[in-house]
Amino acid sequence: MASDGTHPFASLLKSQSFEGKDYKFFDLAGLKDERYDKLPFSIRVLLESAVRNCDEFVIRKSDVENILNWSKTQHEQVEIPFKPARVILQDFTGVPAVVDFAAMRDAVKKMGGDPEKINPICPADLVIDHSVQVDVSKTSDALEKNQELEFQRNKERFLFLKWGAKALKNMLIVPPGSGIVHQVNLEYLARVVFDSNGTLYPDSLVGTDSHTTMINGLGVVGWGVGGIEAEAVMLGQSISMVLPEVIGYKLCGTPGSYITSTDIVLTVTKHLRQIGVVGKFVEFFGPGVNSLSIADRATISNMCPEYGATIGFFPVDDASISYLKQTGRDDEKLILIEKYLQLNKMFRDYSNPEEDPVFSQIVELDLGSVVSCCSGPKRPHDKVPVSDMKTDFQNCLDNKVSFKGFAIPKDKQSTNVPIVYDNKEYILNHGSVVIAAITSCTNTSNPSVMLGAGLLARNAVEAGLTISPYIKTSLSPGSGVVTYYLRESGVIPYLEKLGFDVVGYGCMTCIGNSGPLPEPVAEGIEKGDLVCVGVLSGNRNFEGRIHPLTRANYLASPPLVIAYAIAGTVNIDFETEPLGTRADGTPVFLRDIWPKREDIVTVEKQFVVPSMFKDVYSKITSGNKRWNALEAPESMLYPWDEKSTYIKSPPFFEKMTKEIQPPSSIENAYVLLNLGDSVTTDHISPAGSIARNSPAARYLAGRGLAPREFNSYGSRRGNDAVMARGTFANIRLLNKFIGKPGARTVYVPTGQEMDVFDAAERYQKENKQVIILAGKEYGSGSSRDWAAKGPWMQGVKAVIAESYERIHRSNLVGMGIVPFQYLDGQNAESLGLTGKETFSVSVPEDVKAGQILTVNVKDGKSFDVKTRFDTEVELAYFKHGGILNYMIRGMLD
Repeated sequence: MASDGTHPFASLLKSQSFEGKDYKFFDLAGLKDERYDKLPFSIRVLLESAVRNCDEFVIRKSDVENILNWSKTQHEQVEIPFKPARVILQDFTGVPAVVDFAAMRDAVKKMGGDPEKINPICPADLVIDHSVQVDVSKTSDALEKNQELEFQRNKERFLFLKWGAKALKNMLIVPPGSGIVHQVNLEYLARVVFDSNGTLYPDSLVGTDSHTTMINGLGVVGWGVGGIEAEAVMLGQSISMVLPEVIGYKLCGTPGSYITSTDIVLTVTKHLRQIGVVGKFVEFFGPGVNSLSIADRATISNMCPEYGATIGFFPVDDASISYLKQTGRDDEKLILIEKYLQLNKMFRDYSNPEEDPVFSQIVELDLGSVVSCCSGPKRPHDKVPVSDMKTDFQNCLDNKVSFKGFAIPKDKQSTNVPIVYDNKEYILNHGSVVIAAITSCTNTSNPSVMLGAGLLARNAVEAGLTISPYIKTSLSPGSGVVTYYLRESGVIPYLEKLGFDVVGYGCMTCIGNSGPLPEPVAEGIEKGDLVCVGVLSGNRNFEGRIHPLTRANYLASPPLVIAYAIAGTVNIDFETEPLGTRADGTPVFLRDIWPKREDIVTVEKQFVVPSMFKDVYSKITSGNKRWNALEAPESMLYPWDEKSTYIKSPPFFEKMTKEIQPPSSIENAYVLLNLGDSVTTDHISPAGSIARNSPAARYLAGRGLAPREFNSYGSRRGNDAVMARGTFANIRLLNKFIGKPGARTVYVPTGQEMDVFDAAERYQKENKQVIILAGKEYGSGSSRDWAAKGPWMQGVKAVIAESYERIHRSNLVGMGIVPFQYLDGQNAESLGLTGKETFSVSVPEDVKAGQILTVNVKDGKSFDVKTRFDTEVELAYFKHGGILNYMIRGMLD
């Protein structure tokens, strides 16, 4: 960083005094380049990182020039390196990352290197938030009981993470019970501007959860990557990325009085999915932004993976500074942030159109046009106006099996199943709500919708409305601050009266940790083969994710979650049908109890105050009694316990050599699975419960565990034996070989049907290679490293798909699996492929990024595919056998 001429941009290194202290920073305004003034604000952050880290080796002056020349290079698939300021992890993805670090230390030692070199170089924060389940609800002690069960189930994992906190330098681990990673990031961890030994630069990050983008709402550039890619960043590597197009999303107008931020984000999500923004940045601008709080913006940014963009960015403005003040940040730091960003032309005035940069494309939304809506029943971008919900659900019952269909025969659509719960009879039918959860980072970070839910609960209780007791209701706030302001504003008793007791602080129902349904409910659903419903304030509703028995799942704002729980069904028209009746028999409609936006704002201003944030976060790193009582190993190398069913040394480096081996071609490979469109990472590597008849269950039972001890796939991501068996174990996976949902496939040589893992294991024992055929958007959904590690464990050499979700394609490359893509207009069907053939592809030793290769089919057909290595760095990872092998060899030099 010295200004002695050794740095290519030393002339831009400026010294400045802020509040009596001297700082240095790279002054991009000092470029005096008109191109900088026209760059989108998100691209300016990439530019600053390139300037600051330019070493003419990893990052070159030509990279800086390419970013400055963005208006031209954005369309040319130009590769640039990017060094984020930090990495953030949650425990589902963080455990395997720490397992890999421990295994890498072992591998480096085995090959004669220094294992102590394996440490995060880039600051890393890990928040334990994905392990708590809704085992207990509707009681005042639900929180305590669920946290106790969380520690009982996950003691091994937590001990291991505590070892990592001690053994690995430069890593902060936030204990369980603190909140959801993205909300903790927004309210506490975000720096906005980094101060590293007196050098200032913009905060930026990558995270191992796809909803890392939530931080974009505060003006911090960050997005989700695969766990293995994040590990490389932690080890000091830059991310190689294609310089993206930036879609300018102009917001105008103001939302109506009864509209929530959830309605806005579901509208934006559908709109941007229609436009097509996969692999692109979206940057919001226009006067309408001023009517959105930072929490509103964060809600929109959180859903970025659902509309498919890399980031959904709101540059820092006055509202950002006010939010930082509200959440208890130091005044001195706020002055520093504002002045630094202003000097570097990174501070935004949304009312000033002269500041609008050049965008690749501009789209517009009038916030006044937004209507109350939900999304579902199987995808987050399938928006349904609340006024159409009853009709839409009926259509879904009629439609053939699809994202909007269940194919329920007409004579079965009026099926009623009586159940007895607490000695009282109730009726279940298609559309019955059985899970109603205020959950997930999407909304629980937002005081307006949380207080809105509380006020609606108050109005409902005062009107005499109740919720049927068999419906599993729960409230899992994103941080202790939420409980704080709900309590102070006086709405907690009303929420509890309706069954929305606090059940835990973590990502619960939305990740599949919804816990069991009451036995009579489960039996009733199965008896009637009913399409019952989960309504949640989350961001994901893919099939099989929320609960195996809720075939329809709708995303909704927290107030709407309560409304549908009161109604007990989605088969209701709120405009014409009442929620219930008062004691005098008069009807109560939703409009009678729905709080106005203006009323919510008044309550928020009164009760959401800085002292709450300071109080909650002053204790966050000190943990809790259970965490503090854990006694973790003190050693530099982790002492693996062969009896553990949670933490296991993975086999990724067992066959690794010091020398790079040439890539192997694909020869006479069988198709393990023949898949269609929108296969998600949940389909590939589910995070929810372990079915009792699955290969993973058989493995755990063989280790002496009872079904109640199986826990979830997400909690066992540190055990490769479980995760390999859990790969493609989603009960809603649709494999064309089978023709109905299930974790089954056909062993092609004999035509025998079996579990996917069993087929993969048999292919491997017989030294037969396997590949996967897939349709569009393969690997959409969460950034889940086991969705790439699992297929590698099952022997998958390549995937041939019509298109890929960005993170999953990168993860496949990171594991040494080749992502091939059909040429435009082609797919398995158009090429006449049944999947019962064998496939061969000669992969040259000097294979190039984007190279067209020929696939030879044993029946005599052949067709060309594009090799989806998108950058030279990805090629290097592949040639090393994966990104971690690449990193280890670098440590041995």
